[in-house]
Amino acid sequence: MPLLVGCVSEQSTLHPAGEDAAAIADLFWVMAAGTVVIWLIVMGITVYAVLGRKRPKTERFADRFILIGGVAFPTITLAALLIFGLALLPDWVRSDRPDLRVHITAEQYWWRVAYEMPDGSLANTANELHLPAGQTAEFVLNSTDVIHSFWIPNLGGKMDVIPGRTNLWRLKPTEAGVYRGVCAEFCGPSHALMAFPVVVHEPDGFEAWLAGEAAGVEERRGHALFVSTGCGACHAVRGTSADGAVGPDLTHFASRRTMAAGTLPIAPENLQGWLVDPSHHKPDVRMPGYASLEETERDALVSYLLNLE
Repeated sequence: MPLLVGCVSEQSTLHPAGEDAAAIADLFWVMAAGTVVIWLIVMGITVYAVLGRKRPKTERFADRFILIGGVAFPTITLAALLIFGLALLPDWVRSDRPDLRVHITAEQYWWRVAYEMPDGSLANTANELHLPAGQTAEFVLNSTDVIHSFWIPNLGGKMDVIPGRTNLWRLKPTEAGVYRGVCAEFCGPSHALMAFPVVVHEPDGFEAWLAGEAAGVEERRGHALFVSTGCGACHAVRGTSADGAVGPDLTHFASRRTMAAGTLPIAPENLQGWLVDPSHHKPDVRMPGYASLEETERDALVSYLLNLE
């Protein structure tokens, strides 16, 4: 039974689910085949030396045997393996932009994970990684304490995570599934307890997952704006620091059918218009407009309000 542990595919370089892991697996099988061939040759020579007919060998035969078997064959074999291995090294000077950038910060004994959004904001999570199949992901690797090593065997090789230094590492998953990532550098007593699941989605599924994470980011940003721009001084949202009594209570705002006392149906575009110029929709209203906010900031406020269910 213990021998079957090595057959588990969720953490095996020999069950590749990414371009880099496939290259590593190819290298393994080439080297394994070469090892078998060399072993057979050595065993054949040994059997011949032990069981073959004993007769004197000329000095010329001995010289050729040493030259071919001891010099030429090892040199050619090792050179071929070296060339094959060097061809698998990644291109360290890459100017193309990855499909996804993920910031990974290693700590004893867990992982911070932050997905970089198109606008530069970060969707933060921890101890679980989600990736799209068929797309290149670039990992920005940092450590806050000691040296760790970031490794997802099914997807590719490993990269050290070093305090005070930022390392970049790219992987391209090819098959959807759930795999296991680990810290591959001893980092303390709980080093072996620093693993993380890696969920590789089909592209559409990943976009839906990331949109859900981004919505949470927008909601938190919107809440911060709601407080910092003074909305909470006029409106109340129970369970938060917003406790204003000048305007309507906005607790469970998104569960209502209309806004502004039945003036408009609750919808993102109506909220946007209301934030820009409330008096356009309701003359003489006492709420100030927020046209001075950037559109992305108003988007965050809208996202926050539409999640007040």
